Amino acid sequence: MKKIINTPEGYTDDMLRGIYEAHKGKVKYVSGDLRCYCTCERKEGKVAIVTGGGTGHLPLFLGYVGKNMLDGCGVGSVFQSPSAEEIYNITKEVEAGSGVLYLYGNYTGDIMNFDMAAELCAMEGIETKSIVGADDVNSSRDEGKRRGVAGIFFMYKAAGARASWMGSLEEVYASAERAKRNTRTVGFALTPCVIPEVGHPNFTLEEDEMAMGMGIHGEPGIWNGKLKSADEIAEESLGTILSDIEIGSGEEVALLVNGLGGTSIEELYILAGSVMRILSGKGIGVYRTFVGEYATSMEMAGASISLMRIECEEMKRELDLPVSTPFYCQA
Repeated sequence: MKKIINTPEGYTDDMLRGIYEAHKGKVKYVSGDLRCYCTCERKEGKVAIVTGGGTGHLPLFLGYVGKNMLDGCGVGSVFQSPSAEEIYNITKEVEAGSGVLYLYGNYTGDIMNFDMAAELCAMEGIETKSIVGADDVNSSRDEGKRRGVAGIFFMYKAAGARASWMGSLEEVYASAERAKRNTRTVGFALTPCVIPEVGHPNFTLEEDEMAMGMGIHGEPGIWNGKLKSADEIAEESLGTILSDIEIGSGEEVALLVNGLGGTSIEELYILAGSVMRILSGKGIGVYRTFVGEYATSMEMAGASISLMRIECEEMKRELDLPVSTPFYCQA
């Protein structure tokens, strides 16, 4: 293990101290807990949006806390859930009179702790509503059991925009739900990663192998085999996505090509080019393309491809709204 750290057990808190120092006036922590991560801006009457998840995925999850996106994030240790108490304390800080949307990935620990936080909030008279991202097609045939991965970005954009326009809690939820039902993701890994407190790779692949469907925590995929070309990977990934959601010729999508932490931007653009050529050949238009690191897995090499079907013009407005956080800006 080669990492720029002080101690493995201090990895998450040391990272957070660095973020708070580097971005004073933009983000802060509350209740004396570094892991209760919040924006410094609070708009009275706006629906607040709170997310959460483990360290190791930057800019997911805390990286999307900022203007026109999210208001707070519970930060867990590497690949671990934040606590219910942390989520509750964040909610009390960011709630601005119109309720709070909990928006996070479909993982057992996160669901349990967000549900517990919601119960605590109910006792305080704070209204909450929850929705989970579940876009990873290869993780399950059952949509309710699918993992939430990079496609949650589209849910953040949709909900954040609607909240910034002073929509009600029901309206913010509805925008997130519309993005969710129209989003699908397929991912693949080329190398493992090393969790600092473990100190060794979390799975193994041969030098010439890849793992299709591998999860962002190292969950097993659907096959391990010889490394394919960008065109071949795009063809298989899109075949999987388009067999799960109907997107016809003449329709439009938003495209997200996401790097998992150890893949160059150049390679991501090669993959994006392959994806767009295939979509064009099917008569599917790409309204907007996002390429870069949006949901990583430490230093894992690999990528994911997400499509969000554009159901209506309102979704374009939500996508196009400028946002600004310490980690992600869109003009």
